[in-house]
Amino acid sequence: MSEFRLSPERRAELAALLADERRFRNTYPAVAEYLAAAEQLPGGDGAFDLRLLHYMTGGESANPYWDIVAPSVSLVRGRRVVAGASARLAFAQTVLQAAYAYAVPAPETLEWVVEVSEGRRVLEIGAGRGYWAHLLAERGLDVLAVDREPPDERQNIWFPGTAGQRATWHPVGDLGELAELTGAEWAQCVLLLVWPPGWENAMASEALASYRRAGGDRVVYIGEPRGGKTGDRAFFDALEAEWRVGGRDSGFVSWWNLSDGASCWVR
Repeated sequence: MSEFRLSPERRAELAALLADERRFRNTYPAVAEYLAAAEQLPGGDGAFDLRLLHYMTGGESANPYWDIVAPSVSLVRGRRVVAGASARLAFAQTVLQAAYAYAVPAPETLEWVVEVSEGRRVLEIGAGRGYWAHLLAERGLDVLAVDREPPDERQNIWFPGTAGQRATWHPVGDLGELAELTGAEWAQCVLLLVWPPGWENAMASEALASYRRAGGDRVVYIGEPRGGKTGDRAFFDALEAEWRVGGRDSGFVSWWNLSDGASCWVR
C-alpha cells in the first residue's frame, strides 16, 4: 500500500474547512462530530483521524473505507484486525460503519468473493448502502442489490441520511424486486449476505430459505458465527443441516472487537 500523503493544496483545503466551524458542521456533520468528540477520548491517532477527515470530505479513493483503516490493520492471534482498542477507535468504527458498511471490505476479501462467485451474478439481500455491491461491481461482477429500506428512498436506522455522505454507492432496490425474479434467475445467482441482522431478526433465514427453494446452491456469508451479532438461529441451523463449507477467506479483516469472517457455503 502506498504511503498516505496530502498535497499542499489538499492540506490548505482541509485547513480552511476546519477553520470554518459552521461550514464544517453543516457540510460534514458526522466527521465534525467525530473530531470534536475524539479530542476528549483516549487512544488518539492523529494519522488515522487525518485519513478519516480526508476521505470522508471528498478525498479521492476507490475504496475510502479501506484506505482509512488499512494502516491500522495488524495480525492479532492469527487474525487480521483493525487494532488499537480504545473509546476513540470505537467511535470511529460506528462512524465508518454507518457511512459505508459494517464489514471491512479488504481488497483480498473482495477478490476472494469474486473468485468463489465464479462469474455468476450476485444477489445481495440486505445491501444497505450498496458499498460491497459497488466494490464487487467495480471488479467485474454483475450485482443485484436489494434492501428492505434502501437508504436513498426511505429512512434506514442502520444507514441514516447524513449531509456530506452518499446515500448509496450502487443501485439498491427494495425487496419487491425479488418478486420479479424467476426461480431460474434466483438459482443462477450467488446469494450474498453481508452482516444480516441478528437478535433473532429472521431476515437471514428467510433469504436463505427463499434461495434454497428456488434451487440456489452457493451462499457467501460475511458476519459473525452463531451467537454473534449477525444472523438468526434458524439461519445457522439451516446452514449446518443443508449446506457445507466450500471455503473461507483467510485474509478477512475484522474490527478488533468483532469476530466476523467470510465463508462460502455450497450444496
